[in-house]
Amino acid sequence: MRIAIDAMGGDHAPGLIVQGVLEAAAEWPDTELVLVGDTAAVEPLFKGQKPANVTLCHTDEVIGPDEEPVKAVRRKKGSSMVVAGQLVREKRADAMISAGNTGALMTTGLLVVGRLEGIERPALAPMLPTMDDVGVLALDLGANMDAKPEHLLQYAIMGSIYRAKVHGFDNPRVGLLNVGTEERKGNELTKAAYDLLEQAPINFIGNVEARDLLNRSCDILICDGFAGNIMLKAMEGTAGSLMTFLKDAFGETLMTKLAAAVMMPKLRALRKKMDYKEHGSAPLLGLNGLVMKCHGSSDAKAVKNAIRQARTAIKAQLTESIAAEIGGRS
Repeated sequence: MRIAIDAMGGDHAPGLIVQGVLEAAAEWPDTELVLVGDTAAVEPLFKGQKPANVTLCHTDEVIGPDEEPVKAVRRKKGSSMVVAGQLVREKRADAMISAGNTGALMTTGLLVVGRLEGIERPALAPMLPTMDDVGVLALDLGANMDAKPEHLLQYAIMGSIYRAKVHGFDNPRVGLLNVGTEERKGNELTKAAYDLLEQAPINFIGNVEARDLLNRSCDILICDGFAGNIMLKAMEGTAGSLMTFLKDAFGETLMTKLAAAVMMPKLRALRKKMDYKEHGSAPLLGLNGLVMKCHGSSDAKAVKNAIRQARTAIKAQLTESIAAEIGGRS
């Protein structure tokens, strides 16, 4: 298999991107990893020891984190992100990974890679942490700010296929994010989506509340991108504030420092539960090729885990499975 990696996207590019690729190259020598970016910046990072399964694809443009997505993708056709997307579109790569501008990656997916036939809106599907370390696949968490009931139905079908094919779940439980668990709760979107999800060929368990997610009240969470992104940012902020509070509290006195030493294994376990780097990346489901989005501040570990995810999805023929299911319903 062949995976293209945007070497110039993200807060720590290209250094930590290349480091993650090197670690992945050593672990999976059967996979060709294509680093797309400025070779003048990338090549010295190998220090003369580039692995045989890593190749370089030179580009001289970069899409910045604050650029307007559509304009950037259309004007910078030679950017590392767009060129990686072209490799997927032309079947010269089985997947692409980027930690760059999320909006630009979504636009690259739509304008360069293209949508699957029958898919109206692709969805960003990251994993949310849970107390049992299994996680909840949530979509959409920011690719589309507005959604129709039919979009949420497609998210549920795509999410069910992803959870089964990539994570090995048998009949994963699908929940609809809402303000209450009662059937007729919510706004017009969730009420209409509820009716569609009830009739779909999925294991729909009804409405779920955000406060129950950490206890894995469902395996797949369905929501529109606006509500989903707000929920995600709230969870990230809460986790960060909690860890800061604990760090400050345990450092106040000698007694609390001794308590911290005793609690350190548990605290490290908690931090690991809430760490996005453990999951690596989130797929953009519904595209005519595999596109994976890493967090903007991803380190080498996150990049390596993203490559691991891409390998699993390619082996499971994820894109082909979604195309067959959605195509059969359209």
